Amino acid sequence: MSENSKSNSNEKPGDGIRSMRSSTAFRVVNFELYAKPNIVIMSIGLTCFGLALGYIAYMRHKYESMGYYSAINEEGKETFEKKKSKWE
Repeated sequence: MSENSKSNSNEKPGDGIRSMRSSTAFRVVNFELYAKPNIVIMSIGLTCFGLALGYIAYMRHKYESMGYYSAINEEGKETFEKKKSKWE
């Protein structure tokens, strides 16, 4: 047996960087490289993110349907203003 196969005996396919030797400081700073994916937490996060985007889209649609449009004021901030006709 070669040296390579002896050192890789406890490694599993898909371990990636977890199988390499590293310092504790590197593992603490780069925690996401060593944590295993958690489907439950990921689905909760994606659901919350989707709900937040949906709420923003709903509020934007609500204001636009009421006759408002987004405009940039003098200070550079986005505001919603009521549409005015040229006759007013």
